[in-house]
Amino acid sequence: MNFLAHLHLADISETGLAANLAGDFAKGDINHHPQHLKQGIWLHRKIDNITDNHEIIVDLIKSFPNSSRRVAPILIDLTFDHYLAYYWDEYHHQSLKDFCQKAYLDIQQTTQLPEKLQTIVPNIIEQDWLGSYQHREGLNQAIKGVSKRLSKPELFNTAIKDIDKLYVDIEIAFRTFYPQLMAYSKIYSRKTPELYLPE
Repeated sequence: MNFLAHLHLADISETGLAANLAGDFAKGDINHHPQHLKQGIWLHRKIDNITDNHEIIVDLIKSFPNSSRRVAPILIDLTFDHYLAYYWDEYHHQSLKDFCQKAYLDIQQTTQLPEKLQTIVPNIIEQDWLGSYQHREGLNQAIKGVSKRLSKPELFNTAIKDIDKLYVDIEIAFRTFYPQLMAYSKIYSRKTPELYLPE
């Protein structure tokens, strides 16, 4: 899952928004991170593990051509965020705009975020990364942005074209899998080890 999905799952599981987002940037042992981030990082890793190993996702990755299969998991994550934003009203009681503002405020007010996350927070907010996923152009911009941050941007050369071809397949996978992930996030939030709970 990507940024919007992790924030959404954090919200419905009543865990820290910024803490869950930090999971993308928090490396190594959870115990090395601040107490108020630990539960979010732990849940983030659980969600990623479920996603990476789920049959629906494994089969979807195999649908991508060899030229972009190495980055297929990233492309799926980004496109899932697009579909979550597109169908937002079916998954959350708040409007997407209001939720994004709540998430941005929480990210700004949360201290001791991983350094790499802190450096991109201004861009996330100013360019409304979360809200922009609602439109296909926003998804394309997100793909281009990710490709620039990785060491081999050439792996994304056919990414947008590949998503065009698999657009419906990815939507079906999202609509089938994401409700399961919502349930998993609520279950695992209640199973958080006590040493990772906020003080």
